[in-house]
Amino acid sequence: MGEPVIVRKADGLATLLLNRPGALNAFNRDLTGAFAMHLMRLAADESVRGVVISGEGRAFSAGGDLKWALDSPHGPHHAFHELVCIFHQAIGEIRRMPKPVIAAINGVAAGGGFSLALACDFRVMGESASLRQAYTSSGLSIDGGGSFTLPRLVGFARAMEIMAFDMPISAEQALAWGLVTRVAADGSVLNEATAMARDLANRSLHSFAWSKKLLTDSFDSTFETQLERERRGLLNCAAHAEGMEGLRAFAEKRKPVFASKCP
Repeated sequence: MGEPVIVRKADGLATLLLNRPGALNAFNRDLTGAFAMHLMRLAADESVRGVVISGEGRAFSAGGDLKWALDSPHGPHHAFHELVCIFHQAIGEIRRMPKPVIAAINGVAAGGGFSLALACDFRVMGESASLRQAYTSSGLSIDGGGSFTLPRLVGFARAMEIMAFDMPISAEQALAWGLVTRVAADGSVLNEATAMARDLANRSLHSFAWSKKLLTDSFDSTFETQLERERRGLLNCAAHAEGMEGLRAFAEKRKPVFASKCP
């Protein structure tokens, strides 16, 4: 079967491939644990300036492995308790990671796969891929931060429609609703996502990290608190080497060259 997650590093970028293609990359204990572990390592790896997440085979991820949960000797309640704790750790790593994380949606992304894709900073979706909320059709409620990210991407009313009726969402519809960043030909999804990651990695990563944190934290912030966070962020960036390079480049009317660009 091989490793549950395949990790490839090249040119300052890391690609994580969920590797249970026979189960449409559904999350069981082994896959979820390996996924969370690799995300923690990549977050701390200073040589990695961007992360792309995709799935082996014909799916991004079908979500939680319901059969695995039902077959648990302690029952599905215990299995889900264990699985969700680890899965939420992985989602938290993505949202806190001070570098871009891009989902390359190469096939169906349903349930936890849907929530995982929404947790990423950007999403590139294959033309024939589809998104499905999926939880409610199995009598479950959403996890993986989906109840947080979904209404912020599409609005409350649309999120309620997606949650209640659980209709499959095509790539064209996902793009129109703002659920994905870009649609690509099926065979080039991973390449498109990697090119996007490289573009972002060649920009100021310090600036990206602060901007990502400010946007993420804004949802639990008052206006005055957010102004203070912005002040601290701007002063930090202005004192950083990448900020100084950006300011000098502006004054000298040239393109900035950040020290740790990807090849």
